[in-house]
Amino acid sequence: MNQPAPKYIFEANEKPTLELVEVPLIEATEESVRGYGCLVDDPDNFEIEIVTWPAQGWRPVDQDTGNQGGIVEGIFLGEWKGDILMGSNEAVKGHYVLGWSTDPQVASSVRQTVARDRVLLWHLNYHPDGGQLFYPIDKQPFVVPVALAGDDLSPDKVIAFWCDGSRGLYIHPGIWHEGIFPVTDHQRFQDRQGKVHARISCDIGEEFGVYLSVPLARPASL
Repeated sequence: MNQPAPKYIFEANEKPTLELVEVPLIEATEESVRGYGCLVDDPDNFEIEIVTWPAQGWRPVDQDTGNQGGIVEGIFLGEWKGDILMGSNEAVKGHYVLGWSTDPQVASSVRQTVARDRVLLWHLNYHPDGGQLFYPIDKQPFVVPVALAGDDLSPDKVIAFWCDGSRGLYIHPGIWHEGIFPVTDHQRFQDRQGKVHARISCDIGEEFGVYLSVPLARPASL
Protein backbone atom coordinates (compact mmCIF):
# COMPACT_ATOMS: atom_id res chain seq x y z
CA MET A 1 0.00 0.00 0.00
CA ASN A 2 1.39 3.38 -0.98
CA GLN A 3 1.86 5.77 1.91
CA PRO A 4 1.36 9.53 1.41
CA ALA A 5 4.55 11.57 1.51
CA PRO A 6 5.08 13.10 4.97
CA LYS A 7 4.73 16.84 5.44
CA TYR A 8 7.76 18.09 7.35
CA ILE A 9 6.71 21.66 8.21
CA PHE A 10 3.42 22.06 10.09
CA GLU A 11 1.89 23.36 13.31
CA ALA A 12 2.38 20.93 16.19
CA ASN A 13 -1.32 20.99 17.08
CA GLU A 14 -2.09 19.46 13.67
CA LYS A 15 -0.87 16.21 15.22
CA PRO A 16 -3.07 14.30 17.70
CA THR A 17 -2.39 13.26 21.27
CA LEU A 18 -1.01 9.69 21.17
CA GLU A 19 0.40 7.12 23.53
CA LEU A 20 4.17 7.15 24.06
CA VAL A 21 6.69 4.36 23.58
CA GLU A 22 9.90 4.84 25.57
CA VAL A 23 13.08 4.51 23.50
CA PRO A 24 16.18 3.00 25.19
CA LEU A 25 19.05 5.49 25.43
CA ILE A 26 22.49 3.93 24.89
CA GLU A 27 25.91 5.52 25.16
CA ALA A 28 27.55 5.75 21.74
CA THR A 29 30.75 3.69 21.82
CA GLU A 30 32.74 1.84 19.18
CA GLU A 31 30.97 -1.36 20.21
CA SER A 32 27.40 -0.06 20.64
CA VAL A 33 27.23 1.70 17.26
CA ARG A 34 28.63 -1.28 15.32
CA GLY A 35 26.10 -2.38 12.72
CA TYR A 36 24.51 1.07 12.67
CA GLY A 37 27.65 2.99 11.72
CA CYS A 38 30.75 4.24 13.53
CA LEU A 39 32.19 7.14 15.50
CA VAL A 40 34.28 9.66 13.57
CA ASP A 41 37.21 11.79 14.71
CA ASP A 42 38.24 13.40 11.40
CA PRO A 43 35.20 14.31 9.29
CA ASP A 44 37.21 15.85 6.44
CA ASN A 45 39.01 12.60 5.71
CA PHE A 46 36.13 10.21 6.26
CA GLU A 47 34.68 8.44 3.22
CA ILE A 48 30.89 8.37 2.84
CA GLU A 49 29.52 5.08 1.52
CA ILE A 50 27.69 5.40 -1.81
CA VAL A 51 25.46 2.52 -2.90
CA THR A 52 25.53 1.42 -6.54
CA TRP A 53 22.31 2.19 -8.42
CA PRO A 54 20.24 -1.01 -8.53
CA ALA A 55 19.80 -2.88 -11.81
CA GLN A 56 16.31 -2.61 -13.30
CA GLY A 57 16.23 -6.15 -14.68
CA TRP A 58 18.49 -9.13 -15.19
CA ARG A 59 21.25 -7.14 -16.90
CA PRO A 60 23.78 -5.94 -14.31
CA VAL A 61 24.99 -2.39 -13.83
CA ASP A 62 28.39 -1.98 -15.50
CA GLN A 63 31.33 -2.23 -13.15
CA ASP A 64 32.58 1.11 -11.81
CA THR A 65 29.32 2.89 -12.73
CA GLY A 66 26.15 3.76 -10.85
CA ASN A 67 27.90 5.15 -7.78
CA GLN A 68 29.38 8.38 -9.08
CA GLY A 69 26.77 10.87 -7.92
CA GLY A 70 29.10 12.11 -5.21
CA ILE A 71 28.27 13.72 -1.89
CA VAL A 72 26.88 16.97 -0.59
CA GLU A 73 27.75 18.72 2.63
CA GLY A 74 26.61 21.65 4.71
CA ILE A 75 25.42 22.63 8.18
CA PHE A 76 22.67 20.67 9.92
CA LEU A 77 21.08 22.85 12.59
CA GLY A 78 18.98 21.50 15.42
CA GLU A 79 17.13 24.30 17.22
CA TRP A 80 14.41 24.52 19.83
CA LYS A 81 11.56 26.97 19.23
CA GLY A 82 9.68 26.90 22.53
CA ASP A 83 8.55 23.28 22.91
CA ILE A 84 9.16 22.47 19.24
CA LEU A 85 12.41 20.98 17.96
CA MET A 86 13.19 22.19 14.44
CA GLY A 87 15.85 20.96 12.04
CA SER A 88 17.38 22.38 8.89
CA ASN A 89 19.83 20.66 6.56
CA GLU A 90 21.80 23.04 4.39
CA ALA A 91 23.28 20.14 2.37
CA VAL A 92 19.91 19.10 0.90
CA LYS A 93 17.95 22.31 1.56
CA GLY A 94 15.65 20.55 4.00
CA HIS A 95 13.53 22.04 6.80
CA TYR A 96 11.76 19.86 9.34
CA VAL A 97 9.68 19.65 12.51
CA LEU A 98 11.62 16.93 14.33
CA GLY A 99 9.40 16.58 17.39
CA TRP A 100 8.13 18.12 20.61
CA SER A 101 9.01 18.14 24.31
CA THR A 102 5.35 17.69 25.30
CA ASP A 103 1.95 16.70 23.88
CA PRO A 104 1.72 18.38 20.46
CA GLN A 105 -1.82 19.56 21.22
CA VAL A 106 -0.45 21.94 23.86
CA ALA A 107 3.17 22.42 22.69
CA SER A 108 4.10 26.08 22.21
CA SER A 109 6.34 27.37 19.43
CA VAL A 110 6.67 30.72 21.23
CA ARG A 111 7.88 29.80 24.72
CA GLN A 112 9.22 26.82 26.63
CA THR A 113 6.50 25.34 28.86
CA VAL A 114 8.16 22.11 30.07
CA ALA A 115 11.66 20.79 30.64
CA ARG A 116 13.40 19.77 27.43
CA ASP A 117 14.38 16.34 28.70
CA ARG A 118 12.89 14.32 25.84
CA VAL A 119 11.75 14.54 22.23
CA LEU A 120 8.42 13.06 21.18
CA LEU A 121 9.32 11.73 17.76
CA TRP A 122 6.74 11.29 15.00
CA HIS A 123 8.91 10.20 12.05
CA LEU A 124 11.96 8.20 10.93
CA ASN A 125 13.62 7.84 7.53
CA TYR A 126 16.55 6.16 5.81
CA HIS A 127 18.69 6.78 2.72
CA PRO A 128 19.18 3.76 0.42
CA ASP A 129 21.73 5.55 -1.77
CA GLY A 130 24.40 6.49 0.77
CA GLY A 131 25.54 6.95 4.35
CA GLN A 132 25.36 10.13 6.42
CA LEU A 133 27.80 11.80 8.80
CA PHE A 134 26.87 14.22 11.59
CA TYR A 135 29.88 15.91 13.19
CA PRO A 136 29.28 18.29 16.13
CA ILE A 137 30.75 21.74 15.44
CA ASP A 138 29.77 23.06 18.87
CA LYS A 139 31.18 20.02 20.73
CA GLN A 140 28.06 19.56 22.85
CA PRO A 141 26.28 16.27 23.61
CA PHE A 142 23.55 15.14 21.23
CA VAL A 143 21.16 12.25 20.69
CA VAL A 144 20.33 10.29 17.54
CA PRO A 145 17.43 7.79 17.26
CA VAL A 146 18.20 4.82 14.98
CA ALA A 147 16.95 1.40 13.91
CA LEU A 148 18.59 -1.30 11.83
CA ALA A 149 17.91 -1.59 8.10
CA GLY A 150 14.73 -3.21 6.79
CA ASP A 151 11.31 -1.89 5.83
CA ASP A 152 9.52 -3.83 8.58
CA LEU A 153 10.12 -1.09 11.14
CA SER A 154 8.31 -1.15 14.48
CA PRO A 155 8.61 1.06 17.58
CA ASP A 156 10.31 -1.67 19.64
CA LYS A 157 13.21 -1.77 17.15
CA VAL A 158 14.22 1.84 17.78
CA ILE A 159 17.04 2.86 20.11
CA ALA A 160 18.81 6.18 20.64
CA PHE A 161 22.52 6.91 20.91
CA TRP A 162 23.73 9.46 23.45
CA CYS A 163 26.90 11.07 22.06
CA ASP A 164 29.16 13.17 24.25
CA GLY A 165 29.97 15.71 21.52
CA SER A 166 33.67 14.89 21.21
CA ARG A 167 33.21 12.76 18.07
CA GLY A 168 30.87 12.57 15.11
CA LEU A 169 28.39 9.80 14.34
CA TYR A 170 28.24 8.13 10.92
CA ILE A 171 25.31 5.93 9.93
CA HIS A 172 25.38 3.36 7.13
CA PRO A 173 23.05 3.45 4.12
CA GLY A 174 19.65 1.98 4.96
CA ILE A 175 19.79 2.76 8.70
CA TRP A 176 16.61 4.35 10.03
CA HIS A 177 17.26 7.68 11.76
CA GLU A 178 16.03 11.19 12.30
CA GLY A 179 17.85 14.49 12.49
CA ILE A 180 20.15 15.27 15.37
CA PHE A 181 18.57 16.10 18.73
CA PRO A 182 20.57 18.81 20.57
CA VAL A 183 20.72 18.88 24.36
CA THR A 184 21.17 22.68 24.29
CA ASP A 185 18.94 25.35 22.70
CA HIS A 186 20.62 24.95 19.33
CA GLN A 187 23.55 23.03 17.89
CA ARG A 188 25.35 22.92 14.56
CA PHE A 189 26.68 19.83 12.82
CA GLN A 190 28.79 19.27 9.77
CA ASP A 191 26.59 17.08 7.57
CA ARG A 192 27.90 14.94 4.69
CA GLN A 193 25.74 12.50 2.74
CA GLY A 194 25.00 11.05 -0.68
CA LYS A 195 24.00 13.63 -3.28
CA VAL A 196 21.13 11.56 -4.69
CA HIS A 197 19.44 11.85 -1.26
CA ALA A 198 16.76 9.22 -1.76
CA ARG A 199 14.59 9.12 1.35
CA ILE A 200 12.30 6.35 2.60
CA SER A 201 10.01 7.53 5.38
CA CYS A 202 7.82 6.15 8.15
CA ASP A 203 5.25 8.34 9.88
CA ILE A 204 5.35 6.62 13.28
CA GLY A 205 2.20 8.33 14.53
CA GLU A 206 0.15 7.48 11.45
CA GLU A 207 1.41 3.93 11.06
CA PHE A 208 1.59 2.76 14.69
CA GLY A 209 -0.61 5.21 16.59
CA VAL A 210 2.19 6.22 18.99
CA TYR A 211 5.02 8.68 19.36
CA LEU A 212 8.54 7.62 20.35
CA SER A 213 9.72 9.24 23.58
CA VAL A 214 13.46 9.80 23.18
CA PRO A 215 15.34 10.89 26.34
CA LEU A 216 17.88 13.71 26.10
CA ALA A 217 19.37 13.73 29.58
CA ARG A 218 22.48 11.63 30.08
CA PRO A 219 21.47 8.55 32.07
CA ALA A 220 22.97 8.28 35.53
CA SER A 221 24.45 4.91 34.59
CA LEU A 222 26.68 6.40 31.88
